[in-house]
Order: sequence, then structure tokens, then C-alpha cells
Amino acid sequence: MIEVQDVVLSTREKQCLQWVEEGKSSWEIGVILRISENTVNFHLKNAMRKLEVTTRIQAAIKARRRGLL
Repeated sequence: MIEVQDVVLSTREKQCLQWVEEGKSSWEIGVILRISENTVNFHLKNAMRKLEVTTRIQAAIKARRRGLL
């Protein structure tokens, strides 16, 4: 098991999670970052896997609490 402290999020993963914190949908995040909705979901799923959570909200909360955002 990977320790959460050892998790390294990519710049895009961090950006997507920060917009999730603001309540934005994947489509809205895509428009803001000028990437496709599928690409947003790809980054969010990678972040969720790294943080060992099952929802994007959990990922944003855990990343913020761990000082990753």
C-alpha cells in the first residue's frame, strides 16, 4: 500500500481537484482548462487511485487535508 504522504499529484490532477473543490463539473473544468471532459475524468480517476478513494469529492478533501493542493 502506498502511503498518502508519498503521493505525488501531477499539475493537471491538482488543477482538476481544485476546481472540484469549487463545485465544477467535469465539463466545466474542461472548458476552464481547455481540455476535453474525458481528459478531466482521466486526471480525476488517476488522482482518486493515488489517494485511494472512490469519489472525486473524497479525493479533493483528502488532497487538501494532506497539503497536496
